[in-house]
Amino acid sequence: MAHLRDGDLPGYEEIGERLTEEFGGVHAPETVSRCVAAARHGAREVTGAASPDLVERIARKHLQVLAVVAAEKLRQTSRTRLGNAP
Repeated sequence: MAHLRDGDLPGYEEIGERLTEEFGGVHAPETVSRCVAAARHGAREVTGAASPDLVERIARKHLQVLAVVAAEKLRQTSRTRLGNAP
């Protein structure tokens, strides 16, 4: 399934740029683009509209959750490698 990129979402390019800068050390630009597209789609499905402000808030939350999951996986991997598995 093809995902829309920020450039395919008129009016949402700035959101992708801001979030790419904000999460630059954590997520690849492609991940940010997918989150923006998913947030836009989800907002439309749930509320019937997708204002840029709402899309940005949803996408930011998605990216924050993904960052927490990635950090936890890294922590678990590090503990396993050191022989300190829970």
